[in-house]
Amino acid sequence: MRRGLTALLVSAVFVSTSGVARAHHSFAMFDQDNPVELEGTVQEFRYTSPHTFILLEVKDKDGSTVWNLEGGAPSILVRDGWSSKSLKPGDEIRLMIEPLRSGAPGGAWNASKIKFKRGEPIVSP
Repeated sequence: MRRGLTALLVSAVFVSTSGVARAHHSFAMFDQDNPVELEGTVQEFRYTSPHTFILLEVKDKDGSTVWNLEGGAPSILVRDGWSSKSLKPGDEIRLMIEPLRSGAPGGAWNASKIKFKRGEPIVSP
């Protein structure tokens, strides 16, 4: 009887918190139907959990803007050969992103859609 009650309690906690976990991983804020190509200089690469980030300086006709780009979790990227040293400040890169729907300079990036400016892959396959 005690095991049954414990299982019921654990199940109730899981069900009540599962919506919160799913909401955290929503990609609704990114416009996946209208990707944008960016080219710029890495200011910072944050290889942190639960998501990585690239702060990318992009020059345009009005000067330059820093884009805040959210990527996958380090635990996923490491499977593709990435590490905290894959990008460093000053690296020039070209990538395809899914921009923020708000129009703010930000978006989501994917490891398969990023290269150094000259065309070399960030990590060797």
